[in-house]
Amino acid sequence: MRAAVFHEPGPASSVLQIVGRAMPVAGAGEVRVRIVLSAVNPTDTGTRVGKGVPDGVALPRVPNQDGAGVVDALGEGVRDFEPGDRVWVWDAAYGRADGTAQEYIVLPRHQVVRMNDDVPFEVGAALGIPALTAHRCLTTAADGPARLAPGAFAGRTVLVAGGAGAVGNAAIQLAKWAGATVLTTISSKEKADLATFAGADAVINYRSEDVAARINELSDSGPHVIVEVDTANLDLDLDVIAPGGNIALYVPGTCTVPSFKAMLKNVSLDFVLTYTTTPDEKRNAVEAVAEAVNAGAFRVGEEAGLPIIRFPFDRIAEAHEAVENHAVGKVMIDVTAGS
Repeated sequence: MRAAVFHEPGPASSVLQIVGRAMPVAGAGEVRVRIVLSAVNPTDTGTRVGKGVPDGVALPRVPNQDGAGVVDALGEGVRDFEPGDRVWVWDAAYGRADGTAQEYIVLPRHQVVRMNDDVPFEVGAALGIPALTAHRCLTTAADGPARLAPGAFAGRTVLVAGGAGAVGNAAIQLAKWAGATVLTTISSKEKADLATFAGADAVINYRSEDVAARINELSDSGPHVIVEVDTANLDLDLDVIAPGGNIALYVPGTCTVPSFKAMLKNVSLDFVLTYTTTPDEKRNAVEAVAEAVNAGAFRVGEEAGLPIIRFPFDRIAEAHEAVENHAVGKVMIDVTAGS
């Protein structure tokens, strides 16, 4: 089979190579998946350059955490799949050397998630890191819910910073599925359109509008949950958040917290990294995302606010470079033909 491999950290065009490898064998409790689409996240490019999340795995490595495809073979004890079932996978390259940038991958059963036959592979490949991160950000508040479901956010307002990014898009769609009123901030007319297509109730351009004033116009209470992409926004977040609200921050950075302002409103601040969430938190996220997807509540493509940017497998280096250059949309690699 073909696999993309890097033997040392460095630029994509220098270190990524497509090589031939032996077909992996599914052991007990494992599933072999034929990967149709492999998605590229910023965390994947970070790992490739040697600045990713430390997981103790030595080089060489096959990159990319997320992907979608079909079940190809079952290990001993796996009885709830059939070959040909459509699936998506998560955290494929965390704590192991082999990610989804290869034609076949073997993973533990719990990291392979069934999707309905009418769900496009593009949707499955777009989940993983973005959707699971978004779910955790939406559920860090102590007063719950721990797992999203229809009606779980009824009567609540959510603010998503950066609604045109992959995590922002997922947060908008999942929060709307759960019944929230969703506000989002963006930086351009193009991104405003994408956030609107994703389902946001109101879109605020932080380059041309007074964000705090607009939020105060749109919400009597202020947002109960804020999904935050930038530590620089914390002062603004504390100005607009509802008393007792929760801010979930999912991008690294250095921050100074105006603590008295936070104390006055009894606000909580959580830091989210999907890789290291607890087993219960990850299970809740996977199950909720799978339910939303199979219910048709999670879509991709420009009409859903997340343009798909596809590269052939032999141009994987260009795909990684597109992510590093902040392409607007979801970058995916065609690994094998779909079915």
